[in-house]
Amino acid sequence: LYYQVLNFAMIVSSALMIWKGLIVITGSESPIVVVLSGSMEPAFHRGDLLFLTNFHDDPIRAGEIVVFKVEGRDIPIVHRVIKIHEKENGNIKFLTKGDNNEVDDRGLYKEGQNWLEKKDVVGRARGFLPYVGMVTIIMNDYPKFKYALLAVMGAYVLLKRES
Repeated sequence: LYYQVLNFAMIVSSALMIWKGLIVITGSESPIVVVLSGSMEPAFHRGDLLFLTNFHDDPIRAGEIVVFKVEGRDIPIVHRVIKIHEKENGNIKFLTKGDNNEVDDRGLYKEGQNWLEKKDVVGRARGFLPYVGMVTIIMNDYPKFKYALLAVMGAYVLLKRES
């Protein structure tokens, strides 16, 4: 039993190390995200898994797909940059919009905010796997399924016999 518990702890710590390594390599606080809505269709669909980078030296351009956080909202938003506004001092602000939305995102930003800044960006989409993130969506929509899946995985690791 002691060996199985250590094996389980090793698996969990390995997953955390891989995640932290991805954060360092990509420069993004969240290098992998799941698209939760249909606002970016047809580019991305609900359940697509996005791979992000966020290198600070790389300027944001119109047409690029960014993942950003807005003050007062817990969940990051995946939308396309539609306008860039560069000030004389070099600061860049930008406006976003979902491809499948009729209007820009000013209604999603915090009250009084009309533009996003570089500090709001979690990352920029560099690649995706279609529908792989549906497992995450199902686990969030049905918490009992999530706990059952975690219990089965934990039991498997703890009860598995080494050959």
